Amino acid sequence: MNTNPINLAVRFLLEILMLVTLANWGWHLTPGWTRYLFTPSLPASAAALWGIFRIQNDPKPAPVEIPGPVRLLLELSLFALMVWCLYDLAYRTGAWISGIVIVIHYIISYDRTWAMLRNKPYKGFAKQR
Repeated sequence: MNTNPINLAVRFLLEILMLVTLANWGWHLTPGWTRYLFTPSLPASAAALWGIFRIQNDPKPAPVEIPGPVRLLLELSLFALMVWCLYDLAYRTGAWISGIVIVIHYIISYDRTWAMLRNKPYKGFAKQR
């Protein structure tokens, strides 16, 4: 179910929302010149973590391969950070909606989530090629 185009689009939108939220939070985190440091560095750090540390074949070879449970923890941590940042920025409804969408996304992506928990390579993307 993870390779369903609608589910992939939701995942992509969640990832983009995470980066935008981190940039927005970085802007409001501190006053003065440091906001110009935090605004680009927070989403860049999250994107680097997301793109570098991956499980095997998700969807292509990983630059740094990590165990599935660690990758799942990384994803959930970054999404939880996004939800907390939305809540901290006083977007309470947005935080709740995002949190619910994230939980539903991982339930619908049960095949990939289960493969990560068992620390097995996810073969869902290989089937589409």
